[in-house]
Amino acid sequence: MTTNAFRLALVQMAVSANKKENVTRAVRLIKEAASAGAKLVALPECFNCPYGTSYFADYSEKVPGESTEALAKAAADNKVYLIGGSIPEEEQGKYYNTCSVFDPEGNNIAKYRKLHLFDIDVPGRITFKESDVLSPGNQLAVIDTPYCKIGVGICYDMRFAELAQIYNKKGCKLLVYPGAFNMTTGPAHWELLQRGRALDNQLYVATVSPARDASASYTAWGHSTAVSPWGEVIATAEAEEKIVYADIDPGYVDEVRSQIPVGSQKRSDLYEVKG
Repeated sequence: MTTNAFRLALVQMAVSANKKENVTRAVRLIKEAASAGAKLVALPECFNCPYGTSYFADYSEKVPGESTEALAKAAADNKVYLIGGSIPEEEQGKYYNTCSVFDPEGNNIAKYRKLHLFDIDVPGRITFKESDVLSPGNQLAVIDTPYCKIGVGICYDMRFAELAQIYNKKGCKLLVYPGAFNMTTGPAHWELLQRGRALDNQLYVATVSPARDASASYTAWGHSTAVSPWGEVIATAEAEEKIVYADIDPGYVDEVRSQIPVGSQKRSDLYEVKG
């Protein structure tokens, strides 16, 4: 491990219909993760409410607001960088799936709105349309830390390889995707997509899901995971509430890239990802 290595905590927390209880649970688990040595803590998509189009408007908040102010205090109290999963955000009559990021002093250093809305139809299995309620964001989020640059996406964003490639070009060595894949796409694609993004870009990829609640209207797959630049799963969970810890070594990114130097072998005369 190189000198700028650090511990990442992925908080796969149980989420209920009680917003106050969800926020209290998140704050408690952030403290637990920090006590175990985590320097960067990440929460799941929709950590403060059930995931579903019928919930987004009712649970929405301004940013800053009740939930994000609690996260800012938790980051400062525990001296950690905090990727605050996501919450439904309301601004000027529109709703967004929004991730706020905080530094160890509790400053909100980034706000990322999900770029690609989850609109799918798998006949006989699942139909979902976030765009019935939500609007897409239009900005990326690169987080500068003493350890490395970190790129943020939310769930369905992980399917878009170009986003990860742009984050790579911007110098990120870790991508974090709070997400809530379901019982159809989760078993089929969740780990595969993470390993693909990690391997293609030779960087770390981490996902953080809510714990599974079989009684919910939308059942999350769980399996929060961290993947190395070599494409290996280095830490993961099953379906239950759990904090997943992974040691992230930005120096290993450089090592892998020197061994298989695809970054310098690209044919920019024939193709290019701009960003």
